Amino acid sequence: MTSSPPPKRRRKGQTVDTESPSKSALTQDNSSPLIVFAHGAGAPSSSDWMIRWKEMLKKALNAVEVVTFDYPYMSEGKRRSPPKAEKLVDFHTNVVKNAVSKYPGHPLILAGKSMGSRISCMVAGREDISPLLIVCLGYPLKGMNGAVRDETLLQLKVPVMFVQGTKDGLCPLEKLEAVRKKMKTMSGLHEIESGDHSFKISKKHLQTKGSTQEEAEDAAVQAIASFFTRSLR
Repeated sequence: MTSSPPPKRRRKGQTVDTESPSKSALTQDNSSPLIVFAHGAGAPSSSDWMIRWKEMLKKALNAVEVVTFDYPYMSEGKRRSPPKAEKLVDFHTNVVKNAVSKYPGHPLILAGKSMGSRISCMVAGREDISPLLIVCLGYPLKGMNGAVRDETLLQLKVPVMFVQGTKDGLCPLEKLEAVRKKMKTMSGLHEIESGDHSFKISKKHLQTKGSTQEEAEDAAVQAIASFFTRSLR
């Protein structure tokens, strides 16, 4: 990985990584995955959280590239609430297709933070998209009205890896476990103890456990890597 961030360009309200495949990337083994990583509802792909997880995913999974992008409502430069997730599926799908065309032959992983993970699951259901697996970082299982939003998960045929904070109010783990039992596909779950929706752990808990935020997140990303290896087999 280079120390400087990849260049970006804006086109039709879209902000995506446009770094051309490097010579070393093109010679990587074809088992190296291509990851398309979607942001959550409240912060863009340039947020510290997204940049940190992008780097961790790329390193742990030996990815040929991790493509990030901004949904149109985020890249227009104004603070706006996101539209319904369904209205962002086509845009997300086009980003995935463009990324796949640059790295043919590499396994595709759809990853997302919160809302981005939910839309990734919707994109995975498209007939023209063929991911190896989906990585959901803080899946928002509960809707605004408190109802469990499990329809998309129950329709999936692609393996799914969930990483969830145990104190995430948007995804009570007992409800997620009930959904996982009904899912048609293989799924995995890594719990970040005392983590919130963005996996942030209180200093008091970390002190009690003699651990750090970095160690907790590293354990999570290693669990994702193990799930990816099982999916390849």
